[in-house]
Amino acid sequence: MGKSGHQSGIGRWGCSLGRMCVTAGILVLLVFVHPGVAQVRDEDDFLSLSELPETFPSDPPEPLPHFLFEPEEGYIVKNKPVNLYCKATPATQIYFKCNSEWVHQKDHTVEERVDENSGLVVREASIEITRQQVEELFGPEDYWCQCVAWSSAGTTKSRKAHVRIAYLKKSFEQEPLGKEVSLEQEVLLQCRPPEGIPAAEVEWLKNEEVIDPAEDRNFYITIDHNLIIKQARLSDTANYTCVAKNIVAKRRSTTATVIVYVDGVWTEWSKWSACGTECTQWRRRECNNPAPKNGGKDCEGLVLQSQNCTDGLCMQTAPSTDDVALYVGIVIAVIMCLVISVIVALFVYRKTHRDFDSDIIDTSALNGGFQSVNIKTARSADLLTAPPDLTNAAAMYRGPVYALHDVSDKIPMTNSPLLDPLPNLKIKVYNSSVVHGEINKSLMKLIISAPVYPASTPLPPAGVSLLVPAGAVPQGRVYEMYVTVHRKDSLRPPVEDIQTVLSPVVSCGPPGALLTRPVILTIHHCADNAQEDWLIQLKNQLAMGEWEDVVVVGEENFTTPCYVQMDSEACHILTETLGTYCLVGQSIGKAAAKRLKLAVFGPISCTTLDYYIRVYCLDDTQDALKEVLQMETQMGGKLLDEPKTLNFKDSTHNLRLSIHDVPHTHWKSKLIAKYQEIPFYQVWSGSQRSLHCTFTLERLSPATTEISCKLCVRQVEGEGQIFQLSNTRETSKAHILLLDSEYAAMLGPNAFRIPLSIRQKLCGSLDAPQTRGNDWRMLAHKLNLDRYLNYFATKSSPTGVILDLWEAQHFPDGDLNELAAVLEEMGRHDSNLASMTTEH
Repeated sequence: MGKSGHQSGIGRWGCSLGRMCVTAGILVLLVFVHPGVAQVRDEDDFLSLSELPETFPSDPPEPLPHFLFEPEEGYIVKNKPVNLYCKATPATQIYFKCNSEWVHQKDHTVEERVDENSGLVVREASIEITRQQVEELFGPEDYWCQCVAWSSAGTTKSRKAHVRIAYLKKSFEQEPLGKEVSLEQEVLLQCRPPEGIPAAEVEWLKNEEVIDPAEDRNFYITIDHNLIIKQARLSDTANYTCVAKNIVAKRRSTTATVIVYVDGVWTEWSKWSACGTECTQWRRRECNNPAPKNGGKDCEGLVLQSQNCTDGLCMQTAPSTDDVALYVGIVIAVIMCLVISVIVALFVYRKTHRDFDSDIIDTSALNGGFQSVNIKTARSADLLTAPPDLTNAAAMYRGPVYALHDVSDKIPMTNSPLLDPLPNLKIKVYNSSVVHGEINKSLMKLIISAPVYPASTPLPPAGVSLLVPAGAVPQGRVYEMYVTVHRKDSLRPPVEDIQTVLSPVVSCGPPGALLTRPVILTIHHCADNAQEDWLIQLKNQLAMGEWEDVVVVGEENFTTPCYVQMDSEACHILTETLGTYCLVGQSIGKAAAKRLKLAVFGPISCTTLDYYIRVYCLDDTQDALKEVLQMETQMGGKLLDEPKTLNFKDSTHNLRLSIHDVPHTHWKSKLIAKYQEIPFYQVWSGSQRSLHCTFTLERLSPATTEISCKLCVRQVEGEGQIFQLSNTRETSKAHILLLDSEYAAMLGPNAFRIPLSIRQKLCGSLDAPQTRGNDWRMLAHKLNLDRYLNYFATKSSPTGVILDLWEAQHFPDGDLNELAAVLEEMGRHDSNLASMTTEH
């Protein structure tokens, strides 16, 4: 267009010259005819030529394209493609170029329009960039794209827009560390967020609430994400967490506990008291100017000061020798009585509680449901070589006996508490053929000398259960089955320095029993994020007491004798071999942590001046907490605050405990140091079940009964918890229920189970392979049980084993409607579980 305009201009200029030539010819003729006139005309024409412009008018040339919108940086989140867009005017063509290569025309979306104001052509183009395209790029440079626009005047390129795959790593490069600081001291909590694209934004939480430096100017967040507390206040004693987030994920650091303490300062001395009958006068001062708080130092020196108020003229009389001898004799007699009492008590205790090291629980599925039964405590010194004696004193009977048991029922079993009352329980399980052509039945013999508990009893408190499916016991066999939790530290498996015990030691028996399908043993564990941060082994104890590795969780194959399904708090072991099992773990990342349950106890009533506060650091399993609750109840102890959970990291740092805000006008701490520490290995190994330490407070007056203070438990440079202790709080109903539970399982008509008719319908429908794939394999996938499908494939009824495992996961409060919803998603309307559920 510009060229044509230029040529037209030249054409017009040529025509002007042509006319000028003609005029010149006429001028020549005029010279001969009229010389005078010709001279005048010639001068006029040359005058007009000298006034011609250097350039002549033409159409304006088309400008270079300029971008109204350039492509912007993009991030691929998971598998979602990125859309790049650009717009330019005037533009005859517009395309993208990525990593110096033109994008194919068919991959573009191009639109064209004319701008109403300028009349110029505006073109827009967009393309999609997928994750695969970005990942296939090799080289040091990031994936980039550029928009190029053309016009008759030339080309224009946009800026480069980079496309990156967004991510955010899990581990912080630097996490905040807990600190103890004095009042008004500056505090620096450092945080370097995980590496990520785009870079993570950081915010700080104080007791789970976001810190806004604009609202509280005592806080300041630096450009490199550190938190500064300019002048520490008592209210700044809290748990602080660094939170990093970008468009992909949100990560939390470990919690850093900051304790702001105040050292005690004496008040001025009071005035001297009046002179007493013993010629002495007193004055006192208080350590409350300010009083020590949050572990601050007590004031040094005397609270009371006395002096003789008669300048020595009045002297106190010393006690006589006879009085001293009398007092000494009384003290010696009292001490001897106490020593004899303690010896007798120990003798009686050992005699009555000999060999109480584990629990036996038996249950059975009765009359189409589960019936609750009581507990039998083990008296056998070694349950590894022989089953517990469950037949003692079985003559007394105070409960209903059910003879026939449907083959669809299960036998869930859980452990019982240490030192529980001793009801008598015996279970025999065997298969027999029933005459008159009926199907095989499982006959359950149950002898009980304890009341039957109601069917609404909640979940077994120890977190251990055994599910024995129908058909697991071969025809003609009779087994007395049991489950026991061992509570002796000596029975726990030995571990290496890098390993830790993650579950209680559980035995199920009888050992050597022949089973025709897997039973499911459920055990609680204390591994946090077990599937990603841990290498977990299942160990089995042999008859000679040695431990052997059974399987590494996640590495099952055709040769392994069992399969382990890990949930967040429990593991389910599918095995056909009854024995003694335990989980042992090894951390495989910096984020690996054990869940600890922290529980603080004190005496219900205290007749002495000393008050003992016991802090237990337990593995976070139900049985560990229940054992301590029982032990403390026998000792006359009570919870001073609700138990709390602490994630204890594999960082080699110790567990630190400190007591704060003790009311110094009524109590005095006997702890010389500011804190106590439990070594890392003692906590991490898990080899001691009831690991604890004790704080001793001395009351200054016998009339003082109430105690209220704070206790801080935290891992050095790690997470912490703060307890508000009070000996006037009531024990929660949940812990009373956990403590008083004498039952073995959820039983009765309200117990959860899959009825036989539904089970048979599902097995018949899903066991056979389907062309669309909506068979037992899809069922396992929908129920999140598809980690190792080959295990189920080796069973005669894969669907039956999957349903057994699902029952064990949801015992005792499962809902068949959830299973119906899964089948609905699979499109298996032929199972018609919804209608069958309503019938049952």
